[in-house]
Amino acid sequence: MVRIVGIAGSLRTESYTQIALSLASQRVEALGADIEILDLRQMQLPFCNGEKEYPDYPDVQRMRDAVSSADGLILATPEYHGGVSGVLKNALDLMSFDQLSDKVVGLISVLGGQPNSNALNDLRLIMRWVHAWVIPEQIGIGQAWKVFSPEGKLLDEKLSQRFDEFAQSLVDNTRKLRNL
Repeated sequence: MVRIVGIAGSLRTESYTQIALSLASQRVEALGADIEILDLRQMQLPFCNGEKEYPDYPDVQRMRDAVSSADGLILATPEYHGGVSGVLKNALDLMSFDQLSDKVVGLISVLGGQPNSNALNDLRLIMRWVHAWVIPEQIGIGQAWKVFSPEGKLLDEKLSQRFDEFAQSLVDNTRKLRNL
């Protein structure tokens, strides 16, 4: 069975990024994958200082263990000042090649303004650097306040189809690249 871990780089209570990750996770799960969401809002992670161990922060090891045991990842980020959120970047920096290499990764970015791919490109570079495999399908959501209903449902059918294609690609490519 394909095992996916999802991480969203937003600490906001009413986060569109968290909603997007949840929607992607539901679609991946509907395809038979096992999914675990690591909610950074509920974890105590230090700022990365380059240490190998963080004994005062057990959530670092919990995150590393979850990612190590996963076949793939969904990384979702709000786009802040034209790039990936510091929260997600810090979480990734707390991990190493040991956890991230050979993972199959799907990327999602969410922003309040016009859609672009800056944060997605940032994440592609980071994932390539740690020898992960990023799927070609990605989701970039601009003007997020227009895209979701108050209940967190997608209002745009084309975007809903993109979530389906994203989920299918993540599961299929994870099976292929991880020999599952």
